[in-house]
Amino acid sequence: MGFRNPQEINGVIKSAVKLADLYLPVKINGDMALLKALEILLIQLEKQNPEKVFDHDFIREKTVGYDAFLKQFEKYELDELCELSGISIEALTIAAEMIAFKKQIIVCWGMGLTQQPNGVDVIREIVNILLLKGSIGKPGAGVCPVRGHSNVQGNRTMMINEKPTEEQLDRLQEFYGFKTPRKHGYDVVRAIKAMHEDNVKLLFSMGGNFLSATPDTSYTASALRKLNLTVSVSTKLNRSHLIHGKEAIILPTLSRSDIDLVNGEAQFITTENSMGVVQSSKGILKPVSDNLINETQIVCRMAMATLGDKSVINWQRYHDSYDAVRDDIEQCIPGFENYNKRAREKGGFYLPNVAREGNFITNQYGDRAPFTLTEIPDNTLGPDEYLMATTRTHDQFNTTIYGLDDRYRGIKNERRVIFMNKTDIEQAGFNSGDKVDLFNYDDNIERIAPLFIIVSYEIPQKNAVTYFPETNVLVSINNVVKDSNMPASKYVKIKIKKHDPKIYERINQL
Repeated sequence: MGFRNPQEINGVIKSAVKLADLYLPVKINGDMALLKALEILLIQLEKQNPEKVFDHDFIREKTVGYDAFLKQFEKYELDELCELSGISIEALTIAAEMIAFKKQIIVCWGMGLTQQPNGVDVIREIVNILLLKGSIGKPGAGVCPVRGHSNVQGNRTMMINEKPTEEQLDRLQEFYGFKTPRKHGYDVVRAIKAMHEDNVKLLFSMGGNFLSATPDTSYTASALRKLNLTVSVSTKLNRSHLIHGKEAIILPTLSRSDIDLVNGEAQFITTENSMGVVQSSKGILKPVSDNLINETQIVCRMAMATLGDKSVINWQRYHDSYDAVRDDIEQCIPGFENYNKRAREKGGFYLPNVAREGNFITNQYGDRAPFTLTEIPDNTLGPDEYLMATTRTHDQFNTTIYGLDDRYRGIKNERRVIFMNKTDIEQAGFNSGDKVDLFNYDDNIERIAPLFIIVSYEIPQKNAVTYFPETNVLVSINNVVKDSNMPASKYVKIKIKKHDPKIYERINQL
């Protein structure tokens, strides 16, 4: 509902900045039920106010599947959906009335929605609501997937993808003049499984902390140890440097905040934010060593040492200038025309976005956006089970932990905590502050995260929240999101038991 700057001095009395008019504390994976309940309320409001709630011109001209979409609601009951979501009909009615007569609607979401088994379908349902409202392809309207790291988006744009399209590969092949491989690679989950199956022998990591960022920590660790070689290009030490293959190499590199001088000329990189804006970024800190080189130079030197004159690519040109890299990106990836010029302009530039322009490109429906049909998930739990989601603290960036305080949630000097509903704590015979062990039994395998402290918190009953990456050990490698295959780290069934000091003996036997 509000935000108070955690950087301000403690004790200074200041009111929080208001962020929201309505807060709906939905159950873990109750999102689909909430969205469908919201749609029922909007349909009712449309019947009461014909042509005033839904954008029928937009639906008729830009979409397909509207009638089938409406028909599905014959099988749903509003009160049942509300119960599944954990939100009252009264609160949802307020939400429906807030958006019913508005067209400028932006829906933002983070990984809380996407890292669930039906995460892709949840986003499809969000799009369904925006299609009803005609709230895509106009100023102040649309979808906004929020991602914290500025290059998460950029990696996608630059084809950091295990299965690039034929069109993308054709363009690379035409420009560079070599035959591009067409066989798909592995995503993270499939890569870990492939390591176990001896189908991968080398892991070369450009940054990141593979072990800590991935699910099923013990399973992943055993996969990494099977490799012949692990190579980490890194700006700082992390746990992945300790859990490695038969041989391991760490290649230190400049960080984004370091001054990057090549032949006496300061280089800059570009990043892409959640809004699809590409802009420049230049380091300002003196590197800790004069021997550090940048990531591009590491790759180029490896290529030159390995391929020599056999390569059709001028690796030295890329080695000496980021501008050269950008010049060739411009030739290979649409949307990067005049890349070097526009990257130097204040505020950067927008990438093409067909939805923003009111166009929808789909394989099956041409330039029309389809309404999609989704299902309500079965979130049934056993009497001693809870649904757990992982989250991060204020003093944390991805897997890098800078401090042990979570000022957003009032936690001091601790990370091994589990947030629980007060009623759940009492019914389980626990007290706030008790020490417990956490268990997951997916795939009939016992996974254990030992020694956590219970913290009473205002979250829905039968839900629990812990910190990432401490409880990644509980996330089964097979607990993934349908269609995207990413780990479902916001949907983990767990059991909570009183801490057993001998639990570490059991862990060592696993």
